[in-house]
Amino acid sequence: MSLPKAYVGLPIQEAGLKLLRGNVDFKIWEKEGAPPRDELLRDLKDVEGLLAGLPIRVDGELLDAAPKLKVVSNYAVGYDNIDVAAATRRGICVTNTPEVLTQATADLTFALILASARRIVEASAFLRSGDWKVWGPELLVGTDVAGAATGIVGFGQIGQAVARRARGFDMNVLYSDTERKPGAEALGAKYLPLEELLRESDFVTLHCLLNEQTRNLIGEKELRTMKKTAILINAARGPLVDQEALFRACSEKWICGAGLDVFVKEPVPMDEPLLTLPNVTTVPHIGSASGTSRNGMATRSAENLLAVLQGRKPVNLVNEEVWKD
Repeated sequence: MSLPKAYVGLPIQEAGLKLLRGNVDFKIWEKEGAPPRDELLRDLKDVEGLLAGLPIRVDGELLDAAPKLKVVSNYAVGYDNIDVAAATRRGICVTNTPEVLTQATADLTFALILASARRIVEASAFLRSGDWKVWGPELLVGTDVAGAATGIVGFGQIGQAVARRARGFDMNVLYSDTERKPGAEALGAKYLPLEELLRESDFVTLHCLLNEQTRNLIGEKELRTMKKTAILINAARGPLVDQEALFRACSEKWICGAGLDVFVKEPVPMDEPLLTLPNVTTVPHIGSASGTSRNGMATRSAENLLAVLQGRKPVNLVNEEVWKD
């Protein structure tokens, strides 16, 4: 009996690949970045399973090029690279990898909070430039984290993990979401509508999914609502923020600064204006970049792929309506 065919669109860790060997007949794209579009569409002709990553745009064109496709297993918790509605119309399962990257992303979020507040990147560049000639009382004075108010926008697993870290710094934890979350009080988190949260927070950190309702969630109006001393953190998805408005906010000092792991366009063009600002801390989408998390993502995405191809319901099915017992 022949094995089902699959395409692995990025060089995932061995932890995931070893689950696929002997269970599927798969081809893997072993280079960085997305496969060339024409080559990808050609390779999907007889494929039943696609293990995708954020660089791969899974839209109607791709789905039409893969008439045998049963599952798109995304190597990420977010799935804004996938047209889920188009997949659902075709009866194709879409899966993701929540939980396994929660702690790493929360750690990175808090690293951005600390680095932005204490001007770590700016200070390192200052030291390495040779400009440090004397210590002074006003040298690179930053913002206190302990005791500050942190506003968490999107109080899912990652947002709640950030809240636990914030409590360790005796921060006042506020959150905003589409609904009040059970268990928030146990974390010492107070619900506020978004506008109030922006007004009261010293740090605003974003942890919501990207969709049509949240695209440009933080624009000029929201940035002008924040405190002039506040810092915006985004370790979720770049398009949650209007980057042009954020550049103006940081350069014109509507707010104190920002810490960014994600951008509207990735990789970030070197002419991106935000990269010129000393009060904007930037890293290249490394929220889940720990060994434990990436191995977990590889394992979970492989497990989800295999489950569908073997007739089992996957653990992390995004479009539940396609599954018929």
